[in-house]
Parts: sequence; structure tokens; C-alpha cells
Amino acid sequence: MSLRVTPIPWQAVTIFFLSVAEISAADAPKTFAWNPPKVTHSQFSSELGMLDSERDAYATNLADQAAKQVVTAQASPESLADARRMIAVAFHLSPRNKRAIVVNFQLSKSLLPEISEGNYSPQVLARLLLSRGQLLEKQGGDENKRLARCFVQLASNMDPKNDDAVYASEIHRLDRGPLDWSTITDCPEKKPEPSEPAMPNPPAPRRPMPP
Repeated sequence: MSLRVTPIPWQAVTIFFLSVAEISAADAPKTFAWNPPKVTHSQFSSELGMLDSERDAYATNLADQAAKQVVTAQASPESLADARRMIAVAFHLSPRNKRAIVVNFQLSKSLLPEISEGNYSPQVLARLLLSRGQLLEKQGGDENKRLARCFVQLASNMDPKNDDAVYASEIHRLDRGPLDWSTITDCPEKKPEPSEPAMPNPPAPRRPMPP
């Protein structure tokens, strides 16, 4: 008794190979364009109402959150834009912060960073940023108020369901206009201080003429 082999329709073969190709494309690493923030110098001096250790801690938490947001959203344009702002603020707070430098480098190579274990959730970090921003604003001073506004707006974007953060951010916008993030993310190079003109050498004393 001979076995009869039923030929597979060519349509089924085509669908099979197309499905395999789609799965391979989905598994392929996604490339994305990362525009690193241009921070040539920190906008916050020793006049800022934060200790160096606190500045470094906030920089690390912002870099962690930037990495988590990009990975969770699979490097969507919106997540990259928010991450760029967070990394920029991190560099202004602590220019040599390890986590900010590493995340910025990996994103520039189109690599999705590893998410750190035990870091804050977006909701918790948003509350911390709002609380610290409000305290900085109460302290007064140009630098404190500038960072306070950055913290409050980052908090409202990080957790839009945080009514207090959204309200505080909108009040800032109504009172002072939209926040110009380009001054943070694309910080212009610091102009060198003009040097004092060299003093001309005094003229040599004339010798008296012989009689």
C-alpha cells in the first residue's frame, strides 16, 4: 500500500515564511537616534541650596528613571525627549555622576540601558522631586528657583496623575511662561572672561644732554 503525500499549497508556504520574517524583525534590536544633551558647564554653583552628596543622589535617580522610561517605552521619541531632559539636569547637578555618564553613552550607541534594581518608581520619584522643588523655591535665589521649576515640571511629566505636581507646574507656566528647556539641554558654552589689557611699559627716562 503506497502512502499518498498531499502537496502543501504554495500560499501556505508563503504565509509561513512571512510569519518567520515578521518574528525575526520583531526580535531584532531597535535602533534609535539619541541626541546627547550639550552641557558644557553646570548652571548651579555652590550657591544652590543642596549639598554635593544630595546633588549626586538626585543625579543618579534621574539617570535611573531616564533609563527605565526609555526601556519601558522601547525608545519612543517621547521617552527619549523626556530622558534627555532628565540626563541634562543630572549633569548640571553632578557633571561626573557615574550613572548619568553611563546611560548617556549607552543611549548614544543605540543600546537600551540596564534597569537598576531597587530604584524609585516614577510615582515615588515624582513626589520627591515635587517636595524638593517646593523647598528650593521657598529658599529663594535664582539658582534655587531655576532648579525648582525643573524638578516640578519633571515630576508632572513623570506622574501626570499627581495632582499637586501638575498644579504646581501649571502655575509656574501661567506666572512665568513656558519653561525653556533648551537652556538646560543645550547649554551654551561659557564665554571666557575678558582679560585685562596689558599695561604699556613706561617710557625710559631720558638722559640729560651734556652741556
